[in-house]
Amino acid sequence: MNAAIKQYLVVTGNYWAFTLTDGALRMLVLLHFYKLGYSPLEIASLFVFYELFGVLTNLFGGWLGARIGLNKTMNIGLFLQIAALAMLLVPAQWLIVPWVMAAQALSGVAKDLNKMSAKSSIKLLVPQDSQSKLYQWVAVLTGSKNALKGVGFFIGGFLLTHIGFQGAVAVMAGALALVWLLSLVLLKKDLGKSSYKPKFKDMLSKSGPINLLSAARLFLFGARDLWFVIALPLFLAQQLAWSQQAIGSFLALWIMGYGLVQSLAPFITGKKAGKVPGRWAAVGWAFALCLIPAVLAKLLPLPFPTETLLVSVLLIFGAVFAVNSSLHSYLIVSYAKADGVSLDVGFYYMANAMGRLIGTLLSGYLYQTQGLEACLYWSSAFILASVLLSCFLPKAKSYLRTNT
Repeated sequence: MNAAIKQYLVVTGNYWAFTLTDGALRMLVLLHFYKLGYSPLEIASLFVFYELFGVLTNLFGGWLGARIGLNKTMNIGLFLQIAALAMLLVPAQWLIVPWVMAAQALSGVAKDLNKMSAKSSIKLLVPQDSQSKLYQWVAVLTGSKNALKGVGFFIGGFLLTHIGFQGAVAVMAGALALVWLLSLVLLKKDLGKSSYKPKFKDMLSKSGPINLLSAARLFLFGARDLWFVIALPLFLAQQLAWSQQAIGSFLALWIMGYGLVQSLAPFITGKKAGKVPGRWAAVGWAFALCLIPAVLAKLLPLPFPTETLLVSVLLIFGAVFAVNSSLHSYLIVSYAKADGVSLDVGFYYMANAMGRLIGTLLSGYLYQTQGLEACLYWSSAFILASVLLSCFLPKAKSYLRTNT
């Protein structure tokens, strides 16, 4: 096993462990505070700082990673997640909205430091002329992460049911502390450190393709979270009377299937034929995705079995969205410059976090004021914006020749 593969496994293992706690914590907070009687908009507000600080972290984290190395930013992310979990171990009466929002803010910083470090690292572990392998490694990292986030959802619902909120948080904090100690020993010390000292002005990308792709990502992930993050779990609980464990289990299975499709995306989009995706792959898959929420919104008021309809369409949406996400994840790593890669990747995931923030807020507001159908129509509109932006991306091969 060569050094690059060993580092890839360490990076992936860190990302996996973090993702389990991140998915479980989101489900714990959502279901615990719904059970306490919080409204959809109040629950959405708990995640505002999580997403907002993710925006800031990706911007500054990319700059920090280029200066001090991706090994340090990844380990800082793991430590901050442990601290965020520890904040939730206080007595139940202290778990008021401002305190939980602060803990979520810390978790948001941790999550995006970890993700930015993991995605940037892959660029440095694969030769520049091996674009097909780069696509596959990015797809496996992203897909396996999301599959484990689904497992995290399941764990969150299961632990909340059987050992309560604080017991679940304590178990996760202890397990992640062990992973952090191993990472301090195993992760390469100079991974991702730039050959120059980037300045603050270097944080904002000046690359047209990266700016376009980042904007498309903002609308793509805003569209998903517009109905998936707040509206869908609450609809399942309120309108379909699903239990906490049923909601957690279903969303877990959905995310796991979504992650599996992400891992297989290179084969779905033509890797066997020696192709790597470019502009028209991003446009075509996004356009297909755009139609799905709108169709579901049209069908919901009709006399179809709501539960069967919702579950069936959600599975289709998840599969198509997974391919879109994997395409985007490959394109940003491919477009990014190797020296100071975290600057470009951090900027891109800043846009991703901004989309999630907007989507989360709109999900809570629209569901509370207009219902699930409004969330679905807005989701389609966001994806259409992503389609239009993707039309202006460069051809992959020509861009790579001029950017190396």
